[in-house]
Amino acid sequence: MLNPYFQQGARSEQNLIQDLINEQLRMYGVEVHYLPRKYLTENTVIKEVIQSKFDDSYPIEAYVDNFDGYNDNATILSKFGIQQQQELNLIISKERFETYISPLMKNEQNVRLSTRPKEGDLIYFPLGDRLFEIKFVEHEKPFYQLQKNYVYELRCELFRFEDEVIDTGIDSIDDVLIGGESDGLSDSGTSSIIGNIQTLTLVGTGVTATAVAGIITEGGIRTITVTNRGGGYTSVPRVAISSAPSGGITGIATAVMIGGINVCNQSANPKARSVQNINIINPGAAYTLAPGVQVTGGGGAGAAATATIADGVVGIITITAGGSGYVTDPTITFSNEVFLSGVSTAGAAATAIVSAAGTISGIHFTNAGLGYSTAPTITISDPDMDSTGEFVFNEVVTGSSSGTTGRVRVWNSETNILEIANVTGTFTLGENIVGSTSGASHELRKVNVNPIDDGFADNVNIENEADSIIDFSEQNPFGIP
Repeated sequence: MLNPYFQQGARSEQNLIQDLINEQLRMYGVEVHYLPRKYLTENTVIKEVIQSKFDDSYPIEAYVDNFDGYNDNATILSKFGIQQQQELNLIISKERFETYISPLMKNEQNVRLSTRPKEGDLIYFPLGDRLFEIKFVEHEKPFYQLQKNYVYELRCELFRFEDEVIDTGIDSIDDVLIGGESDGLSDSGTSSIIGNIQTLTLVGTGVTATAVAGIITEGGIRTITVTNRGGGYTSVPRVAISSAPSGGITGIATAVMIGGINVCNQSANPKARSVQNINIINPGAAYTLAPGVQVTGGGGAGAAATATIADGVVGIITITAGGSGYVTDPTITFSNEVFLSGVSTAGAAATAIVSAAGTISGIHFTNAGLGYSTAPTITISDPDMDSTGEFVFNEVVTGSSSGTTGRVRVWNSETNILEIANVTGTFTLGENIVGSTSGASHELRKVNVNPIDDGFADNVNIENEADSIIDFSEQNPFGIP
């Protein structure tokens, strides 16, 4: 029988122990940040959380119970690659959590449990600049001293980022997503970004290209006219032009397929496997008779063309500046045209070739003109000049037409490459990507949704194989159909 002269569970004695524990935590602890998980969407089959966010942060003192670092076996090599199994044990005051954090979480939406720390929530550990995920909450250690428990022991593991939204407003916490590297690149130049990333190549601020031209007065190729489009081509055929006389320059031309198709076997339409026109790259020189034009290769047959020659044709175009920011082929304009008197004349026409980087890589003639006495001035139309501003880390960007959103992880203004995470929807090429905080707006040129293979993990393969095992469109794939 217990001694009746002592109150083993007296409130005053319990408060004394709690106060001593709170004082000890303030003296010997470290200030960490508690980030409650807010559940946004979950799978309908196995109730797996698809997307969650952490946008609140509550500082609280905690005692670090680790004495030998992040425990043993911190780094292991598994079938999933190299993994860091860093563990952290923290002790926090039960009273401090219930009187400070719980009331603030009670009215928050999408928070499922606010009365105690819960598994799945995050702890920001400032000494290591790391985020840890709570794996287990021990609430009975020490075990009912004076009939009450006073602390929570949080057993945590290093957080593995997936598709969570982390936007607490505290830079030291939010920038953990890029591995502490302000530009998202490690010292070796590889990406240090954590989680699934889409890479957007944007147009950026455009710069107009420039070019100059000379003229050819000794029998240059003026035009090439397709007399038979042919058909059945599986690739772009080769255009061969008869050699120029001795001392001359042989012309060069390329075929353009209907619809601009480069690999014609991808089109089921037989008409799209025909030659549309032939553009002159180099008009040549010193032709006295129109050269023969032959279309060969490409898997098809029947295409034929004829060439015409003339003096005073435009040729020898030199691109002095390729510009930048081009999405579509710009307009080529010839001005300051001066023609010979007493002869037939005709204005030149040409098309520009835009490279994958958005610069002008070449100019092809559709008509080299006729009767020029001096070289005309070439003017290339301006690219899209509407791109403005610089994106900022962790802001939400939105596609102007698709409404797709994502969060900025890295923005490189020199390469115009934007790396984003937490993408909802599908971006549309040509739309503007607009930042919600910075107001930056740049046109979208290219999207890469596949993460870079790091050589150690098979995450993409595992995801694809998992989708083939379970049909997630079913509400209950494990039950009776």
